[in-house]
Amino acid sequence: MMCNASLITMFFLSGLNEAKNHQFTLFSLTLLCYCVIWLVNICLIVTIILDKSLHEPMYILLCTLCMNGLYGTAGFYPKFLWDLLSPVHVISYSGCLLQALVMYSFACSDLFILAVMAYDRYVAICRPLEYHSVMSKQSLIKFVCFSWLTPFCIIALNIFLTSRLKLCSSCIARLFCVNWIIVKLACYPTETTVNNIVAYMTIIIYVFHGLFIVWSYISLIKMCIHSIENRSKFMQTCVPHLLSLFIFLVAILFDVMSMRFGSKYLSQSLQNFVAIEFLIIPPIMNPLIYGFKLSAISSRHIFFLFIGKRKRKCSD
Repeated sequence: MMCNASLITMFFLSGLNEAKNHQFTLFSLTLLCYCVIWLVNICLIVTIILDKSLHEPMYILLCTLCMNGLYGTAGFYPKFLWDLLSPVHVISYSGCLLQALVMYSFACSDLFILAVMAYDRYVAICRPLEYHSVMSKQSLIKFVCFSWLTPFCIIALNIFLTSRLKLCSSCIARLFCVNWIIVKLACYPTETTVNNIVAYMTIIIYVFHGLFIVWSYISLIKMCIHSIENRSKFMQTCVPHLLSLFIFLVAILFDVMSMRFGSKYLSQSLQNFVAIEFLIIPPIMNPLIYGFKLSAISSRHIFFLFIGKRKRKCSD
């Protein structure tokens, strides 16, 4: 029996079916992980906001990255924690589309912010005399606004096109809602042509973001090879960016590969871990990498209020 989108009011998430015997353990670990994400990100955000000496483009962009991490994880963890305590794992049709919008606008926004951070480092090291004019307060505000609004609008267009499809199933074999999987539930594959075109255009846009980041760092490396001063700047400020970028891209790549090939080669438990990797590792590692690597932040007592307290005691 075929039913259209207006008749489907609920989606069933079957990703947890194999973990019913371990739900309490998973709930405890997930709650701990979510608390750590909030702790490390809030510490870094508060440190940057309260310390006026950190009100520079690089740190404002870092603050934006942490805020985006809190936004993206809020689209997954509360619902997932509820599912771990519930015998039935369902989500409303509108709630499913909203979750897909939040989580993938978060991922695209992360890549946009990382691209802007790469450009910031490129200008700072390769064109230092132009830095304050290029990365002015007005330019920074525009970059931050675009980093949130552009991905949101692009993903919202994808979600809107999905909402127009007639669906023949309400079962999603994941822990959360994924736009591409919802599209696959369409009754008529011919109706998804526009969805596929827009999805590929979205992918191309963000592939260009990635290529821009690669170009920025290639230029930086070329510039830094022949200068000890620039080499020091690169190691101090660019290595954290590269680590964050690497972690993010690996997490996203694993997620995409899991969606494409996971059901053939991976168990459901491994698919689940790969799928949520970009919601665990980058939001935790980004603040820690920057907090410990950048001396301007690591020297601030606010950031170490919780994270570095034991370390200071040991050093004393």
